[in-house]
Amino acid sequence: MQYKDIADDTEETPHSRAKHLVTAARSTWVSVGVNIVLSAAQIGIGILSKSQALIADGIHSLSDLVSDVVVLIAGHHSKKDADLDHPYGHQRFETAASLVLGLILLVVGGAMLWSAIAMLQSPATVQQVHASALWVVGGALIAKETLFRYMLAAAKQVKSSMLVANAWHARSDAASSLVVGIGIMGNLAGYPILDPIAALIVGFMVAKLGGKFGWDAMHDLMDRAVNEQEVEAIRRTLIETPGVSGVHDVRTRKMGDMIVVDAHIEVDASITVEAGHTIALEARQRVLKRHRVLSLMTHVDPWRKPDPDLAKPAPTPDTARPS
Repeated sequence: MQYKDIADDTEETPHSRAKHLVTAARSTWVSVGVNIVLSAAQIGIGILSKSQALIADGIHSLSDLVSDVVVLIAGHHSKKDADLDHPYGHQRFETAASLVLGLILLVVGGAMLWSAIAMLQSPATVQQVHASALWVVGGALIAKETLFRYMLAAAKQVKSSMLVANAWHARSDAASSLVVGIGIMGNLAGYPILDPIAALIVGFMVAKLGGKFGWDAMHDLMDRAVNEQEVEAIRRTLIETPGVSGVHDVRTRKMGDMIVVDAHIEVDASITVEAGHTIALEARQRVLKRHRVLSLMTHVDPWRKPDPDLAKPAPTPDTARPS
């Protein structure tokens, strides 16, 4: 499964926004507790058991702890109300947090790769790993996979792309622990070089994931549009509004997990300006209630019913000549 936008056709209310923040904070604090225990156990046992791969996995868990702190800080700032300097609110703080999270993973992954490559260049220095490392990896694998499923369920419940990123970060940890377990088993079976190879693979996985999250966040900060399915859902809500005869030029840009929309709606040219304004307000309210739209700017265009006489083809010289 890949990280992607979360479409939403449900109403975004102050109650749902508060629920979003509470759920995000709860799931992140659970992740903090798990990662504190795991990073301490993995790094400590990794040093004692002489496992380069387990130490790398522990550093990965430690990076998760830093990421969790970033998410908590983002959640705190993104819930602030709009002000004069930020008329659209602070939702993009979450996108900035996702960018920071991606950069953290890139740095951590690069450091893992560097350490593993240095170890592979001196294979004679690779030591036999103690069996205790395998037990720690098994426990970490179960804990990380459970954490991933819990965090992804919470992210889907509140429809938060930042929490989805953090959840898949936890899944990458589970995958890295699996690779580490295979490397340690190979080391115990008489192939010591498999332990730093496992550390190398983990470093590549972490760096790749960081690049993906960072790239996606950067595009969102550059006003990337939401997916076509969600744009079409917004367009459908507009066209279903009584009095709206047509919709065109629907443009969207992401604002954290919310959307800012610009759209042109067509109304009967014979009605008053006040009536057209009322239709535009109704269209706006419908969109705000049904979709995760933070703001909708509508431009009202006049629409005239086609004249059937004008639609008839002009007579040709042959048909115009009297018989």
